[in-house]
Amino acid sequence: MTNQTIEARLDELETRLAFQDDMISALNEQVAQQELDIRKLWEAKQHLKKQLSEVSPSNIRSDADEAPPPHY
Repeated sequence: MTNQTIEARLDELETRLAFQDDMISALNEQVAQQELDIRKLWEAKQHLKKQLSEVSPSNIRSDADEAPPPHY
């Protein structure tokens, strides 16, 4: 291998490494943002669950309260 070939390969590797570092940084930021979004969604779900448990019972009767079907 000549020095020019080695230098060209080294330049290519340095360029790839720079792009990979940039991509890793961008992906890290995206993962951090998604973690925040997931936390917000989880808290919203907990809030809705609490609200639902505080709402008065629904209009649907339980099976024990239902009248038996008519006999023909």
